[in-house]
Amino acid sequence: MIPLIPLLVAGPFARLPAGAVASALASGLRAGGWPEVDVCELEDALAEPDFGARMRRARAVVIAQRRLTEAALRGSAAFEIATRARQAGVPCFAVTARNGLSAFDARILDLQLVLQAADAAALRSAGHMLARHL
Repeated sequence: MIPLIPLLVAGPFARLPAGAVASALASGLRAGGWPEVDVCELEDALAEPDFGARMRRARAVVIAQRRLTEAALRGSAAFEIATRARQAGVPCFAVTARNGLSAFDARILDLQLVLQAADAAALRSAGHMLARHL
């Protein structure tokens, strides 16, 4: 049986490229007890032929996007990934520098938790906090 590990789907933040965002969050998740983290870039995730299988075998999906607003999500990869996770019964979490979602919007997307973090240190802390919820 394949062990369930978190799937981290990260995009760039204001001053951090997607790789740095993913690295900081993954570092926090590892420090919180998840030694393995499956990482992919937000914009490339849906184009990967095995993304659906990766998502279904994940313990949870963590979406990292600079801004979460209803307008920013409409038609975005983050929205599609959150929707697919909900449909597959995979818990979905979000980390963002700016959270503009209402509680209703977050509930519609079935986001278990939305954390705000704008820099590398805050992203590591967010990853550590997420580890406790997984």
